Amino acid sequence: MRQMLHYVPDAARAVEQARARGALAHLLGPVTSKAEALDAIGSALDFPAWYGRNLDALHDCLADLSWQPIGEHVLIWTGHRQLETADPTGYRAILEVLDATSNVNPQRPLSILLAGT
Repeated sequence: MRQMLHYVPDAARAVEQARARGALAHLLGPVTSKAEALDAIGSALDFPAWYGRNLDALHDCLADLSWQPIGEHVLIWTGHRQLETADPTGYRAILEVLDATSNVNPQRPLSILLAGT
């Protein structure tokens, strides 16, 4: 794994820093199941209606982001440890997709920040 995921202590500060450099910040709150995480990521990034709410569709959407404005995007996930506790396997699977798709689109680079503990 390339490890493009970054841990930050404070989500509000991460949003502020992203916006200060002109990036679009997308906030994802705590979830406790893989299905909730897939829905929440889709909502945070305003995925299109065809989004299938599975890991393959998550990968496809994150690698594309063509419906989003050109420029840097930052997905900030608060409370990510709640999913890790509730569903360690689902958590790892989602992190693998997030890691594999961060910064693959040169027109819409995506950074993933895992906020808090």
